[in-house]
Amino acid sequence: MTSERKRLVHEFSQAIHDATAATVGELLTEYYHPDAEWHGPEPINAVEGTDAIADAYWEPLLESFPDLEKNDYILFAGEFEGGEWVCATGNLVGTFENDWLDIPATGHATWLRYGEFHRVEDGQIAETRLLVDVLDVMRQAGYRFVPALAPEVVIPGPTTQDGVLLDEQDDGESQKTLDVVEGMIDGLHDYEEEGLDGMGLEKFWHEDFMWYGPGGTGTTRGIDGFQEYHQAPFLNAFPDREGGDHVARFAEGHYCASTGWPSVRATHLGDGWMGLPATDDPVEMRVMDFWRREGDRLAENWVFIDKIDLLQQIGVDVFQRLRDDRQHF
Repeated sequence: MTSERKRLVHEFSQAIHDATAATVGELLTEYYHPDAEWHGPEPINAVEGTDAIADAYWEPLLESFPDLEKNDYILFAGEFEGGEWVCATGNLVGTFENDWLDIPATGHATWLRYGEFHRVEDGQIAETRLLVDVLDVMRQAGYRFVPALAPEVVIPGPTTQDGVLLDEQDDGESQKTLDVVEGMIDGLHDYEEEGLDGMGLEKFWHEDFMWYGPGGTGTTRGIDGFQEYHQAPFLNAFPDREGGDHVARFAEGHYCASTGWPSVRATHLGDGWMGLPATDDPVEMRVMDFWRREGDRLAENWVFIDKIDLLQQIGVDVFQRLRDDRQHF
């Protein structure tokens, strides 16, 4: 049952608050298949099995943030190419008491924004795709790689506050949402021929829609804000990008989500993105998107890009820069 899969993932989120670095491995065995595959952000990347997942991700995270909470503000389920998936996004919130991934602890409350996709088999999580906005954690710790064009804020949940869909949703509404998103994705590919003004975003997006971007990019409002502060710089830097290579893409009710590993392939051909000169290097991007439809158009979009992995591909080692600059903390 779809509802059982969703409750499995949501219950795991709620159980994290009572877990510690010493007990999280035992918690994982309750929810994960023993040989589950887990794909995370740079520098953690891919591991397999509950012991390795605990060792690589959860134990260090809980040592750094001992009072951690995991708060889903969007959660829903769907099927894609035979796989049964549950996706979620929200904020991990905790007091940053010990260094994490070489990021200096601040002693302050910190928000770790996450997006995740879980493939469920026989009542257990068999595969996880997870992105945490590590670049934004660095920003909160006082390290800013480059000033973002748009404001960087604690990303909120849906304005309608109805994103956790534990009950079944109307199939017709789900299909309508998926159709709008897939139409929008096809429309974006018209950039090469028509330019920004010919992409027809007004057909798919509300005029004042909210776009919640990753660290180093920021949050924008409306089509003009989206194009000025994200889309134009991004397409100038990666004009030959090809996207839509998804591991999962599905909709439920008024919500839709997709992820690819990588989802986008491109060449870094233009200057200026994140203040960097073009390198002519080929790149791949791990991406997640979550959308909320309102009426016939999209009203909100939560976006994750593994920026640290992307920057590494064009010769920028963010963690080395962090280590070199620790004297500034």
